[in-house]
Amino acid sequence: MKNCLPFLLVLFLFTACKKEITELPPATQTGANTFGAKVNGEFWIPQGFGPLPANDILEARMAGPDLTINARNFSSSPTETEFLLLVKNINGTGTYLLNTSVGHPSSGSSYAYYVKRRLTPLNEWITSATHTGAVTITRIDTVARIVSGTFQFNALNMFNAPEPITVTEGRFDLQIQ
Repeated sequence: MKNCLPFLLVLFLFTACKKEITELPPATQTGANTFGAKVNGEFWIPQGFGPLPANDILEARMAGPDLTINARNFSSSPTETEFLLLVKNINGTGTYLLNTSVGHPSSGSSYAYYVKRRLTPLNEWITSATHTGAVTITRIDTVARIVSGTFQFNALNMFNAPEPITVTEGRFDLQIQ
């Protein structure tokens, strides 16, 4: 039995079911470290792989007036998904548009990016001048290091057939790292 223990542990990790999501996290403004949205009508939240949480599945960073949010979901391994929101020139609460074509994620303009990958990207979607969205900052507190808000966007697949996605009811309440 001792010899079987490592095998059973590995088997458990790779056969653990992904957590069924039936609702989005509540819209709060306390730094609860939550993030969620509907992607083409289906609930999406950051999740680790199997029963073990992954490190850095959710993070918010400020570089001057620019906010970057990363949210990752590894629960469908080997396929993973990730959101990247970049909001440039935040000067307080309000709505910031995601309506500039950047071609590929860069630091030049505000955008929303969603990727599905298995080591390398299978599909990548990004906002542009024609597939737009918005992030509404409802709380930005640089002393308490909290950022909260909502988002929604439409994006077009960058490389494969023009397969758009619609992201709705997005919300976040994060501690800034």
